[in-house]
Amino acid sequence: MKIMAFNGGPRKEWNTATLLKKALEGASSQGAKLELIHLYDLNYKGCISCFACKEKGGKSYGRCVVRDDLKPVFKKIETVDALIFGSPIYLGNITGQMQSFLERLVFPYLTYTDPPETLFPKKITAGFIYTMGVTDELMNEFGYNQRFAGIDRFLARIFGSSERLLSFDTYQFEDYSKVVAPRFNPEEKLKRRQEIFPKDCQKAFEMGARFARENGLQKTSDNHSKKF
Repeated sequence: MKIMAFNGGPRKEWNTATLLKKALEGASSQGAKLELIHLYDLNYKGCISCFACKEKGGKSYGRCVVRDDLKPVFKKIETVDALIFGSPIYLGNITGQMQSFLERLVFPYLTYTDPPETLFPKKITAGFIYTMGVTDELMNEFGYNQRFAGIDRFLARIFGSSERLLSFDTYQFEDYSKVVAPRFNPEEKLKRRQEIFPKDCQKAFEMGARFARENGLQKTSDNHSKKF
């Protein structure tokens, strides 16, 4: 059983990365093999609209032809049992690095049929962890859920299922006294970091454990069926 996680944030030890690592800890507790990839370490761009992945009878139908750091990553993805994505919210959306990654990952598998179908070779589980500095009230006011729902639909259509975990009102700066951010109350932010964020970490752990456990049971069931 293999699970890959992708950090779409630039920081490797902060909110998004921490939750992804907790999710992988949960998966590890169920015996899963793990890999965490920090997208900011890779050299790539978003979709270039060459449409080689859509060419009728083409050798690259359903595959991205661009040769960069994502090519070996895409090969690995077809061997895993679950994917967990993570991104902080910048200007009301996932990071540009994560957006570019999803363009390159999802588009080749998405068919222009009616209804759209997937070319991904099997059904796997997908999860997305979002971290944000706004409260849940502001998230709803700004319409973030609509954007998240759109990503959910694409992931579910391509991979088979998708769910999300939201972490609100996160502790953004290591030292609030060194930045100009009077709208935030550092004491309240710290209190939430100490009291609420650990609960988010537990939710991430449980997500990873459940993904590994459910996929492990599915593999056992499939192997049992093959024997008979």
